[in-house]
Amino acid sequence: MALLARTASLSLFCRALSDRDCGLPSACCTYSLPSLPPHSYNNPAFPVFRGLGAHGKPQRRNKFFGSGCSFQRRKCFGSWKKAYSSVRCTLTDTATWKNTQVVDLKDILFEHDACGVGFIASLKSEPSHELIEDALTALGCMEHRGGCSADNDSGDGAGLMTRIPWELFNSWFKEQGLAAPDAGTTGVGMVFLPKDENLQVAAKSAIHEIFTKEGLEILGWRRVPVSEAVVGHYAKITMPSIQQIFVKVTGEKTIEDVERELYVSRRLVERAAESEAWGDDLYFCSLSSRTIVYKGMLRSEVLSQFYFDLQNQLFVSPFAIYHRRYSTNTTPRWPLAQPMRFLGHNGEINTIQGNLNWMRSRETSLKSSVWHGREEELRPFGNPTASDSANLDMAAELLMRSGRSPEETLMILVPEAYKNHPTLTIKYPEVIDFYEYYKGQMEAWDGPALLLFSDGRTVGACLDRNGLRPARFWRTKDDILYVASEVGVLGIDDAKVISKGRLGPGMMISVNLETGELFENTEVKKRVALSNPYRKWLDETSRALAKARFEASLSFESDKLLKFQQAFGYSSEDIQLVIESMASQGKEPTFCMGDDAPHAVLSQKSHLLYDYFKQRFAQVTNPAIDPLREGLVMSLEVNIGKRENLLEVGPSNAAQVRLSSPVLNEGELENLREDSALNCVTLPVFFDIRKHIEGSLAKALRELCRAADEAVRAGSQLLILSDRTNELEPTRPAIPILLAVGAVHHHLIQNGLRMRVSIVADTAQCFSTHHFACLVGYGASAVCPYLALETCRQWRLSTKSVNLMKNGKIPTVTIEQAQQNFCKVAVKAGLLKILSKMGISLLTSYCGAQIFEIYGLGKDVVDTAFRGSVSLINGLTLDELGRECVSFWVKAFSEDTAKRLENFGFIQFRQGGEYHGNNPEMSKLLHKAVRERNESAYAVYQQHLATRPVNVLRDLLEFRSEKQPIPLSKVEPANKIVERFCTGGMSLGAISRETHEVIAVAMNRLGGKSNSGEGGEDPIRWRHLTDVVDGYSPTLPHLKGLQNGDTATSAIKQVASGRFGVTPTFLANAKQLEIKIAQGAKPGEGGQLPGKKVSSYIAVLRNSKPGVPLISPPPHHDIYSIEDLAQLIFDLHQVNPKAKVSVKLVSEAGIGTVASGVAKANADIIQISGHDGGTGASPISSIKHAGGPWELGLTESHQALLRNGLRERVVLRVDGGFKSGVDVLIAAAMGADEYGFGSVAMIATGCIMARICHTNNCPVGVASQREELRARFPGVPNDLVNYFLYVAEEVRGILAELGYEKLDDVIGRTELLQPRKVPLMKTQHLDLSYMLSSAGLPKWSSTKIRQQEVHNNGPVLDDTILVDPKVAEAIAEEKVVKKTVKIFNVDRATCGRIAGVIAKKYGDTGFAGQLDITFVGSAGQSFGCFLTPGMNIRLVGEANDYVGKGMAGGELVIVPADTAGFVPEEATIAGNTCLYGATGGQFFARGKAGERFAVRNSLAEAVVEGTGDHCCEYMTGGCVISLGKVGRNVGAGMTGGLAYFLDEDDTFVPKVNKEIVKLQRVLAPAGQLQLKRLIRAHTEKTGSAKGNEVLLSWEKFLPQFWQLVPPSEEDTPEANYSYDQPIQELVAQST
Repeated sequence: MALLARTASLSLFCRALSDRDCGLPSACCTYSLPSLPPHSYNNPAFPVFRGLGAHGKPQRRNKFFGSGCSFQRRKCFGSWKKAYSSVRCTLTDTATWKNTQVVDLKDILFEHDACGVGFIASLKSEPSHELIEDALTALGCMEHRGGCSADNDSGDGAGLMTRIPWELFNSWFKEQGLAAPDAGTTGVGMVFLPKDENLQVAAKSAIHEIFTKEGLEILGWRRVPVSEAVVGHYAKITMPSIQQIFVKVTGEKTIEDVERELYVSRRLVERAAESEAWGDDLYFCSLSSRTIVYKGMLRSEVLSQFYFDLQNQLFVSPFAIYHRRYSTNTTPRWPLAQPMRFLGHNGEINTIQGNLNWMRSRETSLKSSVWHGREEELRPFGNPTASDSANLDMAAELLMRSGRSPEETLMILVPEAYKNHPTLTIKYPEVIDFYEYYKGQMEAWDGPALLLFSDGRTVGACLDRNGLRPARFWRTKDDILYVASEVGVLGIDDAKVISKGRLGPGMMISVNLETGELFENTEVKKRVALSNPYRKWLDETSRALAKARFEASLSFESDKLLKFQQAFGYSSEDIQLVIESMASQGKEPTFCMGDDAPHAVLSQKSHLLYDYFKQRFAQVTNPAIDPLREGLVMSLEVNIGKRENLLEVGPSNAAQVRLSSPVLNEGELENLREDSALNCVTLPVFFDIRKHIEGSLAKALRELCRAADEAVRAGSQLLILSDRTNELEPTRPAIPILLAVGAVHHHLIQNGLRMRVSIVADTAQCFSTHHFACLVGYGASAVCPYLALETCRQWRLSTKSVNLMKNGKIPTVTIEQAQQNFCKVAVKAGLLKILSKMGISLLTSYCGAQIFEIYGLGKDVVDTAFRGSVSLINGLTLDELGRECVSFWVKAFSEDTAKRLENFGFIQFRQGGEYHGNNPEMSKLLHKAVRERNESAYAVYQQHLATRPVNVLRDLLEFRSEKQPIPLSKVEPANKIVERFCTGGMSLGAISRETHEVIAVAMNRLGGKSNSGEGGEDPIRWRHLTDVVDGYSPTLPHLKGLQNGDTATSAIKQVASGRFGVTPTFLANAKQLEIKIAQGAKPGEGGQLPGKKVSSYIAVLRNSKPGVPLISPPPHHDIYSIEDLAQLIFDLHQVNPKAKVSVKLVSEAGIGTVASGVAKANADIIQISGHDGGTGASPISSIKHAGGPWELGLTESHQALLRNGLRERVVLRVDGGFKSGVDVLIAAAMGADEYGFGSVAMIATGCIMARICHTNNCPVGVASQREELRARFPGVPNDLVNYFLYVAEEVRGILAELGYEKLDDVIGRTELLQPRKVPLMKTQHLDLSYMLSSAGLPKWSSTKIRQQEVHNNGPVLDDTILVDPKVAEAIAEEKVVKKTVKIFNVDRATCGRIAGVIAKKYGDTGFAGQLDITFVGSAGQSFGCFLTPGMNIRLVGEANDYVGKGMAGGELVIVPADTAGFVPEEATIAGNTCLYGATGGQFFARGKAGERFAVRNSLAEAVVEGTGDHCCEYMTGGCVISLGKVGRNVGAGMTGGLAYFLDEDDTFVPKVNKEIVKLQRVLAPAGQLQLKRLIRAHTEKTGSAKGNEVLLSWEKFLPQFWQLVPPSEEDTPEANYSYDQPIQELVAQST
């Protein structure tokens, strides 16, 4: 009652019992305080929430689909109770640190999470229970950022960290008849214990024994009072016994010593527990004399109901950190709830495997005087079976207990992007020195992270270098500081708020709880940086590697070069398509159409070892980042030399050599050799096959590791592993350099020597960016690709190259420039791209992180050199690998060796080369079958596929059945089967209009689904044709073979990262909406449409400029985490509640965990794409070396969803290289409900696989925008119809043969598959058991799953507004209506549904009415999304992320309350990524916006009063004005539109990314009028004091504005001073 009396407004924004629940609208859509139910005293923190019913019994919560559990009002969608089974998917083995030398990726893949977090702190250090209540209320208001298990009742985790509530505990001691303990010397442990009484006794006994030995006096155990009634079903199964232990620490002088003793004691218990039966059930949430953590596998709203302590008025604290977890795996564990012991983490550590391996490596070197020689007892410093958050917490705890302050600890572990930072460089160089010093000591724990931290004396927050996670803060007059993932989590009167702000990328805020001091970013960091003379130490001992010129002369004769190239596995394709392209143009070559060649292990050709590795990539749980536009946060710098003791500081720690890049030329390698301090040792890497191959490679590796061991123990700080030799020896082939590097790296880790030395590879066998990435990823700090450099030199000096340069066919470069282009330009860019696709910013974090999956290497190979990497299908042994190496080597010595390099045909099809699935013969056979509608011809096509060489994993399987065949007539008809077929997401632009529309028409005839791809859709395609004569229609005159009734719309409309063409009408007219997270041919990357393919028609659809290249960013702007993906799904369900939402993923190890999270995020469909998907344009290394086979990804996803009780929620769709009914049936047996066809659909409509899509020169007009080529397009809809009917009939035939009547009967039945007896050339050691394993069958049939209703957002504010008769009338009859509505942060995507209703009825521009709606309060995410013209929305208050997302018109105004106690122009009023993909309308905000403002804005006009980093990123049109300061990287990727920035202190220019845009003063009269017009409108609508000041002193301020102008706008009147336009027209435009 106290809380209710204190702030009645809380019940308004947490209104679970408001009239909105009953569905009855009030007259003005405002809400009065509901009467208090009689049971409210049981739940003081949530007086009006669900909890105990009126009779004191547990009240069941509503069931629903979605990520948040019950905070918002939801409708019941069924119980979804699923049997609880294994908490681990098949992927995960039980592994512990004690028997694993390095981290196993399988352990890491199991846990991913994201969350909502915050803290509240009293700057007066006044403990209160009111603060606890506020923290619990705020936690409840972020329930939508959390997740629940399949029972929709077991929260993924919620918790609170506070100061120890001694008043509460003293009361308990008094009740027990005990004296109150001394708070300064008493530790309190919050302990999860086994529920089993016997195990609990054993655990407690061990704790007592260890604590007693440590000299701790155990004062007692307290059973924490809890209510199990509020715990969900799944959580209750694993719920521990929760108790508190009180111990007295004696003999320690300071509070820090007390904390250290408690830390040691806990570590000793944890080590002892590893070998005990109860070990997995014991966990210390906290053991401290300062802080305590209450947490559990709970939902936010029931945390205080579960822990009665939190309801007790005696529970007081001056601060509280709160956390709500969203685990992508739906069976999280109680210990992984947060906060941890020191941190509350919202994010994902992308480099966790490398971080843990390096922590393991440095264990022997970590020593500190504070531990008095007891460091060994503290090890290990990590746990791979715990979450990334838990491991980061362990690392932070170690540093902090070793004497570092919390702020310093976080600066070491999560450094900001300090390079080229204007503010730091000019004002705080000492901070840069700090980061430079630690760069070589600790690899960054890299990934998106909002980190809250406290040691009991300090509480604070920091953001990672990318700043993707939102972090807002505000301070009140009574000196309370609030930090949260969202604003609006507490109903605080703006009159009490004196300041508001946000944490930007890399920023930190800290509160000293003892002094009450508040320190913001630079104050914190300057204080830490000045604690030691880091610059002095760097100057004394650190040195940069001296740059060396590239060789200007040849080192090899041409014959010798050829011999070396043959021996080391080069092909003519590698030279011509890769090396020469990189040397000539300084970039990786682009290719198209995906990878249809066999996996290396299945190939009949020899492959380099690198080809067995696939790069991992980020999707859903963590974001890819953008190396192209946000490269300022990335670095390839690396340090060479010994890494000293991290726990001590001094000049010796800086004694390393700094490299700007890991790619070395010969001279730079020699400079490293000559550095005497490094004591370099070169180790040759060859193996002897004089006697036999068997065992020779293993023996050589053992000898190499032994030599490396000896060299390091002798003091070497640099090992160069080299396959360089003057002459090749026939019986002494080179060990694959990747194998050598990995073997030495892991051997040194195992022996505790790895931190003493750096490894450099001097190798002939490295020329692709993928090769460099593999070497670095498995431990090399640098690489000298000497043979690739020599190849560049030979190419440049060849007669052919010289002539081509003379004739202008290729760029003219010198021999030095060619090598520079290769090494320092192309490889650098390629490495940044590979790092970024996993969301990693720093090479130092990538080094040794093993961010790869292995396909086709056996256990002995993996255990020797790649320990911890996933190799699901086993494969080559060391001896078999040795034979493959020798197969290359002998080519250099064969008498009949060709005088030129062989073309293996790995990239392009060629006769006699590697087999390609999409080969000319296949295309011809298919064309004949579909064009002639010839069943015999299709049978020949089938036979071709059946007898092809093994090409994909499914070719190793065949069908079996114990049932008798049935007549074909009993099998479901083809028309039912084709309804499950879809075509790939091919964008209009990548392919021609004719191809795109023919595919759509065909799929609509069949009842299947085509996919729009990225780029929008012409509304004319939504019409049903009624004017067809002889196959032609005036509506679509460019098509032939049409029929009346046809429609060319795509049933699936794609929402991708570029947001091209995504308008409200586009969304409202979709049957399905697909969110493209990743693409099979280039997962983790964005897209690219060359400028020559951006025709006028394409530009109109995409709201861009003709001829201007269009880049889609990586998927990180609004889908960078699971809870943000859930928000986008919510947005799309909001704007079109009738459309199912699908999420497209790409196969990789761990995708089952991701799929579970996506299902919990309320997706209707999950699509699993294979690595072999097609593409219009992609770097070759991405096509060949990223993503996994769909067979493994589908199996894992299906089984994980089954085990987690989620399979019935989602349709599983799969695509990637489908060609036949056999593919469909195998996918069905593995669990797929629907089946996607990409490249083969294009082939059926006429594609001849010329593989030049990216050039715009497709000879048959399939993938060209050139009119004359499009005229050659041969396809008609019936070709594709015929193909799919043939496939369906093939499916029917197989079903009949197997004895089944319909696809429903075989889906998920892996027992219908068995290994096919087919000999492979390389190995017989493949293990297919994973693909053939089973987790059972769904409870529902596939048809029932597919036909279920669209998942629903539940009751939302828009529904209440739409049922208001006046609003309904205004929309129906295009009238004007005014309305005022209360809004809270739980009201998300507000206005989206209203916009969808208008767009469906009137289109994007046809609504003539006007809705003037004013909202009062704190708006949830995506406020004002997808607005249409006629919607004038005003928010009095503040907003969170994604304001105005996709708005197409109307007006959006945000202003603070008139009573605000802060200066509006200095406060943050809107969150990150506002106006993402906006295509129209106006936006005005009196205050600042966050990061990435107006990203991909296409046409909207906006005025704000400051922004964060990356403003106007990827903008293609519209106008943006900022009247306040902005962050870094302004205008990156901005290809259209104009922007104006007020620069009053001359700090703006260094913040601009000048790659595309130019800066100029506003000189053009039209530009001045545009600027003034928008500022005047802004001032009128917001009452902006700053805007008014500018207008009143226009002559003063105009010269202080900068105008950003991309090339496409240079000739516009607003940007071009000399543009000839009558002044009368300009005045008219301005008004």
